[in-house]
Amino acid sequence: QVQLVESGGGSVQAGGSLRLSCAGSGYAYSTYVMAWFRQTPGKEREGVAAIHSAGITSYADSVQGRFTISKDYAKNTLYLQMNSLKPEDTATYYCAIGGGWIRPLREAEYSYWGQGTQVTVSS
Repeated sequence: QVQLVESGGGSVQAGGSLRLSCAGSGYAYSTYVMAWFRQTPGKEREGVAAIHSAGITSYADSVQGRFTISKDYAKNTLYLQMNSLKPEDTATYYCAIGGGWIRPLREAEYSYWGQGTQVTVSS
C-alpha cells in the first residue's frame, strides 16, 4: 500500500525559508514522477513542482527560481526547498506520486496523495 507523509510546514515571515519533506513507502521512488501541489481554501489544487524519475524537474512560473524539488532515493523521501517565501505562498502543501510527464503539474496525472502540511507566510 502506497503511503505518503508530509512534514516541515510551519509559519515563517516573508523572505524566509522552509524545507518540506515527503516520506514514502509501498513503491520505488526511483521509478515514478513525483510532485508537490498546494491548495488554499476555495481554490483548485495548484501544481508547484515535479520531478521525473530521471531527475528532470518542472516548476510553476510563480515559484521558479525560489523553490527546488529533489529526491533522496536511499531515504525514499521527496523534498521541496522553499526560499524567498511570499505571503501568496501560504497554502496547504501536498506531495503526490505517479504522474506522467506530458503535463507534470496537472493534478489529474497523480494517483496517490499525502495528507498535506500547512505553510503560512506572514508579511
